[in-house]
Amino acid sequence: MTLTRRGFNQTLLGAIGVALLPWQPAVANLIEGRDWRAISPPQPRGEAGKIEVLEFFSYSCPHCGDLNPLIKPWAAALPPDVTFKRVPVTFGRVAMANLARLFHALEYSGDLERLDQDIFTALHRERVKLFTEKDILDWVASRGVDPDEFKSLFNSFAVETQLKRADTLVQRFRIDAVPTITVDGRFVVTGGNSHAERLIIADQVILMARDQVTVS
Repeated sequence: MTLTRRGFNQTLLGAIGVALLPWQPAVANLIEGRDWRAISPPQPRGEAGKIEVLEFFSYSCPHCGDLNPLIKPWAAALPPDVTFKRVPVTFGRVAMANLARLFHALEYSGDLERLDQDIFTALHRERVKLFTEKDILDWVASRGVDPDEFKSLFNSFAVETQLKRADTLVQRFRIDAVPTITVDGRFVVTGGNSHAERLIIADQVILMARDQVTVS
């Protein structure tokens, strides 16, 4: 079944209650400093002709784990002119860097979709330690991933390149907390008292970004 943006937002509104309905902002009512902040200077856009949405996150962040089941269907229902990418951050910490390596290595192995939410569960519910290479290799092996092949990916040049790219984005976008959602290299979504509310605001910021592109 195809998930439309309208259908997703109706489901999202139902999940967080009709009390939100009067609060949901129109584009004209978005307030800078409450619902969004500008990225200064604006950063280069991703794919030409597309509005790029980035989610900066870490598996070490329990709030990112709570957002993950919501943001996946939200991203799947984005319009064709919007792209969505996840960016695992390290903030200069070895443990977070290993988790970022885990994310990228799973991308390359083709196991990310299968194990993505399981990583949050292992860390924050089962209290499994996944902060060293050995711990990570033991865990992925327990999930049916070949540990030798995964170790090669984990320490590969391709993964190292992804880590450096992510660190550069964190610096340029001035990301200091996760989860953080950015839109079109120009806006950071800041509003909302829940993850669901923030995604609704993100939709409005995407519209704002599209309107500005049209005007320019």
